[in-house]
Amino acid sequence: MTDLSHIRNFSIVAHIDHGKSTLADRLIQETGTVKDRDMQAQLLDTMDIERERGITIKANTVRINYRADDGEDYVLNLIDTPGHVDFAYEVSRSMRAVEGSLLVVDSTQGVEAQTLANVYQAIDADHDIVPVLNKIDLPASDCDRVAEQIEDVIGIDATGAIQVSAKTGVGIHETLEAIVTELPAPTGDRDAPLKAMLVDSWYDSYLGVIVLVRIMDGVLKKGDRVRMMSNNSVHSVDRIGVFRPQMEMIDTLGPGEIGFLTASIKQVRDTRVGDTITHERKGATEALPGFSPAQPVVFCGLFPVDSSEFEDLRDAIEKLALNDASFSYEMETSAALGFGFRCGFLGLLHLEVIRDRIEREYDIALITTAPSVVYHIHMRDGTDVDLHNPADMPDMTHVDHLEEPRIKATILVPDEYLGDVLKLCQERRGIQMDLTYAGSRAMAVYDLPLNEVVFDFYDRLKSVTKGYASFDYQMTEYREDNLVKLSILVNEEPVDALSMMVHRDRAEARGRAMVEKLKDLIPRHMFKIPIQAAIGGKVIARETLSAMRKDVTAKCYGGDMTRKRKLLDKQKKGKKKMREFGKVSIPQEAFISALKMDG
Repeated sequence: MTDLSHIRNFSIVAHIDHGKSTLADRLIQETGTVKDRDMQAQLLDTMDIERERGITIKANTVRINYRADDGEDYVLNLIDTPGHVDFAYEVSRSMRAVEGSLLVVDSTQGVEAQTLANVYQAIDADHDIVPVLNKIDLPASDCDRVAEQIEDVIGIDATGAIQVSAKTGVGIHETLEAIVTELPAPTGDRDAPLKAMLVDSWYDSYLGVIVLVRIMDGVLKKGDRVRMMSNNSVHSVDRIGVFRPQMEMIDTLGPGEIGFLTASIKQVRDTRVGDTITHERKGATEALPGFSPAQPVVFCGLFPVDSSEFEDLRDAIEKLALNDASFSYEMETSAALGFGFRCGFLGLLHLEVIRDRIEREYDIALITTAPSVVYHIHMRDGTDVDLHNPADMPDMTHVDHLEEPRIKATILVPDEYLGDVLKLCQERRGIQMDLTYAGSRAMAVYDLPLNEVVFDFYDRLKSVTKGYASFDYQMTEYREDNLVKLSILVNEEPVDALSMMVHRDRAEARGRAMVEKLKDLIPRHMFKIPIQAAIGGKVIARETLSAMRKDVTAKCYGGDMTRKRKLLDKQKKGKKKMREFGKVSIPQEAFISALKMDG
């Protein structure tokens, strides 16, 4: 058992690409936790997609043994967290499991939007924070300016900030010393009833569900009967271990330690993140203050391109849901696309990651419908309905009003691009709340509707600022607005996969752009096809796709006009009948291109 005063639990927080995972690699290497021959870059990023995109998606943990300069041996538990806004809930729950944070700031870039968001989560969790300035080996590095920025923008004393190059290994020893001397040791009572916080859980095909826990009080031993306090299920602990980053089995976990347990649990759904685990007998009476489960904010439909792959898609989605409790799904059918699933995500990056994993790991080609958010509908009879899919919109005569989710967006941008950013936010129905300066960069805070952001706001923001803006958001409230459902009709049949919710002022422009685009995408048929955009019963935009024409009078030579007229009339009747009964096939590519609306 390790003495409490010799344990340090800490996480590494930073903006995307400021070097969290590389710093974690160096700490692991410096302490000899992993042999040099087993070392690889971003050691803790285990998913293929994490390595390929160069981002961290899951928070990962590792236990490091370190002999300090004072000759004492310490146990350091490190959690490497994601930097991306979609995975902020991974960060928030990692924060609750540790007592301190290393705040990594790129000494060439300075403080970014996500740096602020993540450091505020650390401050909320009462962390002691050690600032680390990374990438000092780059010629553009300016430590004094960035240290000043940390003090101005975040309000943390950065005079003693450690200067590090995680790539070359400069300053790593000083970082380890700072962890031991400046971060607090955990507290806990060995003799109290067991209280363990469930930090994370994932599915392993050999061991069942693996549960990552942080022990607050008491001792957890192999063979103990434990109870989950949220659903009162009882399990028997099969094995206990720690990550160094490989699993290593041990017999007991004491207060302040972070490790994992397996207990033949079949479903990840049974292990609620933030739950408290205690002994079945003489257990704790009060649960630890947990944290609210992640609420999906973006919904979209996933359909297989080949409808015979529906069962494979179901398997793939069920397996992914085992490892990702924040991803929700339910079955749905669409007249145009067949059977599929309506899935909920934490944001657009989360959606892309799940879609990529299904296409890559399970080899299924997918169509994704336009992403939408959840609206609150207040009906005239006083009932409230949640609307996930615009196609399910009830009749407007029964609806009193609609409310849409709003977010508070923080955008950090260099001065010269500020005008473009303000214009973009105004176009997206944003309300400016604040505008301040941190050095040569402006920090704009906007109140924006979420449905304008999920579409392509991030891409547009990056393009108008040449990639220099950083963006972070959090949900604030639901607010009433003048929203309508825009339906697209092809040959007078509504296409449910293309319906969307838009603001009434925007509806006409959005509808016109959509029908013009579809006119180019749908192949011509033997009959005329009207393509219309409508709100309720009122058509607001229309294009007509002309018919392919066959020259039926080619074989008539000589004679009077009546013979030709007869044939033309016959053809006209045929086309009219064809249009009544003819089915318009919209190719898959047309759906995919139509949903990629730009601007």
